[in-house]
Amino acid sequence: MAISAIDSRLPLIVLVGPTASGKTSLAVELASQYDGEIICADSRTIYRHMDIGTAKPSGADQARVPHWGLDLVDPGERFSAADFKRYATDKIAEIRARGHVPFLVGGTGLYVDGVLFDYGFGADVDSEQRLLLNNMTLLELHQYCIKNNVILPENKKNKRYVIRAIETRMSVPYRRLTPIDNSIIVGITTDKITLRIRIAQRIEQLLENGVVDEAIMLGKKYGWDSEALKSNIYPLIRAYMLNTISLDDLKKDAATRDWRLAKRQLTWMRRNNFIQWLTTDDARDYLSSQLAIYK
Repeated sequence: MAISAIDSRLPLIVLVGPTASGKTSLAVELASQYDGEIICADSRTIYRHMDIGTAKPSGADQARVPHWGLDLVDPGERFSAADFKRYATDKIAEIRARGHVPFLVGGTGLYVDGVLFDYGFGADVDSEQRLLLNNMTLLELHQYCIKNNVILPENKKNKRYVIRAIETRMSVPYRRLTPIDNSIIVGITTDKITLRIRIAQRIEQLLENGVVDEAIMLGKKYGWDSEALKSNIYPLIRAYMLNTISLDDLKKDAATRDWRLAKRQLTWMRRNNFIQWLTTDDARDYLSSQLAIYK
């Protein structure tokens, strides 16, 4: 069948799940088998030079399958969910025009939903509203989020992050009630014990891969006050370098952070009733059966 006849019918494969659930490996496997290209929906891997600490897809995986959504801005530069929606929507069209299958893969719920439900992102909150938020205490901001069903950000102790989460919620005036056409949405389900083990193993791998040296380089280049360096494992590495925590504490605290991140991601994703939650093996079989039609 000619590409021109099938490119508009190629599905968008949406593969989501919490951090360390194995979604990236499965996406690479399927995309390599079914002529796919991956768009990473991750608010951490958008930053250049933050490769190890954000667990970006390996060089081997990127060589095996084209990846998009990586290294878009420098640490500290602003990149919103609205920016991601525009970027990803354009990439989906480009990938289909090449006769390939677009895979939207990640754990940042707002990035995924912005594309999937065609969020109509409005303008930033006006200066008067921002002043009101800035004058609130962190506790008041947290209470506001609970009352208004705003998902707290990964770094919920950072006032700027909490305010941005509120503003992002305010700037979404409308959305589709159902996903965009021709999309197949699968979530990877993993039992808690297995997920905790994977999180701990990945932290060990980050350390073996040189995340400490990467953090030192980033701190020198962008400054430790950069917002991008105040999340993930990076602030823990700084504390370790300053001898305020031990290596064992670093590992333990990093695992705790990632586990809390995974729970927040799942809280967001479970609001989406269109996700089919499957084990990795079942997801592989199901998506293979769907994609075999276009092979």
